[in-house]
Amino acid sequence: MTTPQIQIHAAFDSGNIEVLGIDGATARLAIRRDHQSDFAQWFHFRVSPAAGESIAGRELTLRITGLNGSAYPMGWPGYNACVSEDRELWARTGSSWDESLDGGSLTITYVPESEQAWFAYFAPYSMERHHDLVATTALTEGATLRCLGTTLDGQPLDCLEFGEGQVQVWLYARQHPGESMAEWWMEGALDVLSDGASSVGRELRKRCRLHVVPNMNPDGSRRGHLRTNAVGTNLNREWAEPTPEASPEVLAVRNAMDASGVDFAMDVHGDEAIPAVFLAGFEGIPSLKDEQKAGYNRFGELLDRRTPDFQRKLGYPVASPGKANLALSTNQVAERFGAVAMTLEMPFKDHDPAPDALQAWSPERSTQLGRDCMATLLEWLVEREGA
Repeated sequence: MTTPQIQIHAAFDSGNIEVLGIDGATARLAIRRDHQSDFAQWFHFRVSPAAGESIAGRELTLRITGLNGSAYPMGWPGYNACVSEDRELWARTGSSWDESLDGGSLTITYVPESEQAWFAYFAPYSMERHHDLVATTALTEGATLRCLGTTLDGQPLDCLEFGEGQVQVWLYARQHPGESMAEWWMEGALDVLSDGASSVGRELRKRCRLHVVPNMNPDGSRRGHLRTNAVGTNLNREWAEPTPEASPEVLAVRNAMDASGVDFAMDVHGDEAIPAVFLAGFEGIPSLKDEQKAGYNRFGELLDRRTPDFQRKLGYPVASPGKANLALSTNQVAERFGAVAMTLEMPFKDHDPAPDALQAWSPERSTQLGRDCMATLLEWLVEREGA
């Protein structure tokens, strides 16, 4: 062992890493599991020089171990870690996967140009940025902010609302807090909905009452969890019978949906393994109607036509008739309200049909997809009006 040349910290909003040992500029690390849960996949930490050292121009080797026991070990092959030196631009850096090394290891290598570098599973979306997004949006003309409830850690569950139309639209993200691309998507969607100069936003507000929950799991987000809230509950398995003790976030949103009704819903997520953007639907619900399924299919066709950052070949298996899991949000909402509901999945890797060598899938592409989805929603609504 040589003297440590680096130090590693993760005691900040959404931080997650355990330092097992440092040898020179090489570190052996592990991911801390979600509180009261076995889920582990999200990491976010800072590397800086040890006292009297410099890391600018020095190769760092960061080995995250024990990943055969992570939530989705199939997500590590072909994955490159996110890195930033200014916390604005998040690029990718070389990362190699070896399932036979140290219980399954991802070895990240990087040569910083400055004296600090942040590494993360995906570009983080902090709670401070969330509050900035909510505050800025709530100040725009026609927007209202509603607190649907309080989380177990005492944080507000924010809902932004727009429009006076008859169509009830619900958009919600980050049931799984480590899927931070979902709130980057929200920035794009909210940019359209709150912009008085946007023709898409104006027409959506005319036709719809839009309810937008940018972050359904603020506790897990702040704690650095992958998939659960403050007490280890996977919120997207709670929609059939949410409780104040285990899943107050779902209970609050579902109660608000009961009050408004739902015609269209999109639940925004990220997928660890599939290198593509795709939709998942509700084909297996007991009360499936032909017009519901046709509406879901048509939205996918329109989004596919609008952007190369979406595709319809890769995705999840479709449930058999009557076999849908009604504890999942999209299935519950489609069954409960007769809505056209869908789960939007973005990759932690890249969208392979349109790859980006520098950033892979990124905050910027997530935000643009949010804008594209709003334009697609308007096209979908106009087409239905003319049917």
